Amino acid sequence: MRHRKHTFKIGRSGAHRRAMLANMVSSLIECGEIKTTLVKAKEARRLADKMITYGKKGDLHHRRLAISKLRDETAVKTLFDKVAPSFLERKGGYTRIIKTGTRVGDAADMCILQLVQDSTAPAKPAKKVKKVEKAQEPTVVETPAVVEASAEAKAE
Repeated sequence: MRHRKHTFKIGRSGAHRRAMLANMVSSLIECGEIKTTLVKAKEARRLADKMITYGKKGDLHHRRLAISKLRDETAVKTLFDKVAPSFLERKGGYTRIIKTGTRVGDAADMCILQLVQDSTAPAKPAKKVKKVEKAQEPTVVETPAVVEASAEAKAE
C-alpha cells in the first residue's frame, strides 16, 4: 500500500523525477522564477526550500549535500553566495506559487514558481520632502467688469 508516502510521481521514474526537479530548482536559483505546471511546482518548492535552508547553514557539509541533490556547482555557488544570505531573517516559505491559468494544448494548470525576495529586502527610508516656502505673490485687485465696459464706451 502507498499510505503516508507524500510525494508526487508526476508520471516519471524515480531517476527521471529527481533529475527534472534538480534542473528545475537550479533554474529557479539562477533565474529567480520559472513557469511550470502546478504539480511540478509544488514538488520543486519542497526541494527548493530545503536547498535554501542548506544555504543558510552555509558549512561544507550542507554545501556537499546541496551539490549531491542539484548536481550543478554553479547553481550551488549562487545559492550559497547570493540567494541564501537574503533569507537569513526568514524562517521558511522562501518560494511562492502564482497560478496563471491553464495551458492551451492540454489544459494543465500552469503557474509561476518564484523566490520571495522583495519582502525580505530592507525597506528604503522615505525621502524627506522639504517644504519650499513660496514667496508671497502680490495680490492684484481686479476692477469690476462694469467699470471696464464704461471705459470702453468712453474710448469710442
